[in-house]
Amino acid sequence: MKQYLETGKIVNTHALQGAVKIQPWSDDPAFLKKLKRVYIDGQEYRVVSASIQKSFVLMKFEGIETVEAAMRFRNKIVYIDREDIHLPEGRYFVQDIIGLTVHDLRGDRDIGTLQEVMNLPAGDIYLVKNGNAEYMIPANPVFVKNIDLDTGVITVETIGGMTGDE
Repeated sequence: MKQYLETGKIVNTHALQGAVKIQPWSDDPAFLKKLKRVYIDGQEYRVVSASIQKSFVLMKFEGIETVEAAMRFRNKIVYIDREDIHLPEGRYFVQDIIGLTVHDLRGDRDIGTLQEVMNLPAGDIYLVKNGNAEYMIPANPVFVKNIDLDTGVITVETIGGMTGDE
């Protein structure tokens, strides 16, 4: 597992005091508000303040005092250290589950590997691929029964038609 995880992208500056505007790559922008430090281009930056504006996070870094200084961060990816975050039981970083084998209890067979987690308004969808076949499985407990990072297996229970069969 990666030590440093992508958590968003700086899309612009904000105001004149050197704050940046981050497009978060998490379930909830408030997740980024709790951070005390982030990493950009391998360098640590201490977070002085953070707030939410619509679906973005406005963040101010220690030592970045002007809009000109903040401009150099535009289009940069923001990383977090895995050790700074404690996820609740049953929650996972998307980067940790991509590539896991997906096993379907219905039919007791592997149906492919998780290629992408699509964040849609109605909820997350797991995109599973097996060769040219693609399956979309809602990421909720009705279908996703277990995620085991140690064995590298996501156990699901699909319904007829979901995986191209009846």
